[in-house]
Amino acid sequence: MLASEVISRLRCIYTPGFFDRIDDPFYVLISTVLSQRTRDDITIPATEKLFKVYGSAAAMAGADPEDIEDLIKDVGFYRVKSRRIIEISSILLEEYGGKVPDNIEDLLKLPGVGRKTANCVLTYAFRKDVIAVDTHVHRISNRLGLVTTHTPEETEVGLERVVPKELWQYVNELLVRFGQDICRPISPKCGVCMLEDICPSRVIRVK
Repeated sequence: MLASEVISRLRCIYTPGFFDRIDDPFYVLISTVLSQRTRDDITIPATEKLFKVYGSAAAMAGADPEDIEDLIKDVGFYRVKSRRIIEISSILLEEYGGKVPDNIEDLLKLPGVGRKTANCVLTYAFRKDVIAVDTHVHRISNRLGLVTTHTPEETEVGLERVVPKELWQYVNELLVRFGQDICRPISPKCGVCMLEDICPSRVIRVK
């Protein structure tokens, strides 16, 4: 099966990443919110800086938005995200006992949390078998011919059909890192790609 072969090859190249060292669902949630439309090399330092000052939902719920803005100002839309972080923290305290919910229905009720963010939390914080689809995963899945879809939501459903369930939790991190290193939106590095021999887009891309 093509999907299994893709995941198998990428797992040989990419070792477990940043979130494998994190066992705090709240940290994963806030970091994922900060990562929206922001590169990892900016998101990770900003998250670490934020948590050194405000290390819990209670601390963030009581923070001044401008103080959080100063700590996360390198990420995209930092003013909006500052207020979302405070809102999310307050809701967690008031409705969930300060804990991050481990189901997509409740996660989607949090401000600024869409399916991609919710599924990232379920994958990285709770190790659940879900597929988090962002722009990298959507683009690469179509390039590789795993799916033929027009939206990330369609891609999520399509991948669930072709990727064995025990591999779902690996899809996001592997394809995101592959998309950052090799299969870039513009000028992908097909000449050094470990999937070049099974990629239906390779002839077009190497011209």
